[in-house]
Amino acid sequence: MVLKWIFDRLMALIGLLILWPVLLVVAILVKVKMPGGPALFVQKRVGKDGKLFDCHKFRTMTVKHNGSTVSVAGDSRITPLGAKLRHYKLDELPGLWDVLIGNMSFVGPRPDVPGYADQLKRDDRDVLKLRPGITGPATLKYRLEDEMIADYVAKKQAEGDKRDAQEIAVEYNDTVIYPDKVRLNYYYYHHYSFMKDIQMMCCTVLGKKMEYNHELI
Repeated sequence: MVLKWIFDRLMALIGLLILWPVLLVVAILVKVKMPGGPALFVQKRVGKDGKLFDCHKFRTMTVKHNGSTVSVAGDSRITPLGAKLRHYKLDELPGLWDVLIGNMSFVGPRPDVPGYADQLKRDDRDVLKLRPGITGPATLKYRLEDEMIADYVAKKQAEGDKRDAQEIAVEYNDTVIYPDKVRLNYYYYHHYSFMKDIQMMCCTVLGKKMEYNHELI
């Protein structure tokens, strides 16, 4: 994957040089629209070989909040500006820095919080041999994950489920979405293709779908 390593750093540098005005504008908007906290959200995530690193994003939630790492569309913790940043993936732009310094790749599994990565068993731990990515097969398939979870929560509650929305969301993530992401990322590791990486990046930017492992993502 030497070509991937070179491509990541070169494109991250070019991206930062071209997009720095966008990053500046978004940072200012976050500070103005969501005062009282930093523009960037920095959190420890699990990287290549299970090593922790600081993952950078634009902040999309209120400063003082408690709750699960699983978020739902309409979550009160997510500000109106934050919802827009998430929908258009602008909150991910600071990840270009993480790619440039080698903690992340453009394409790979999304970096998990420690609690989830620790659950990987046996062959599934092959996923940890990859640098986490800004996009990837699982990211493409679940690009509207917040909305998907919200729809599921609404469906369950309409059926009479009396549990808290966050509890339903976590269950759906843990039993359906997360295992499927692991499956996709495991396939990616064992069937790596540089051209597929390029295709995934283009689909991410353009908001398009693509065929991958005999399914549409």
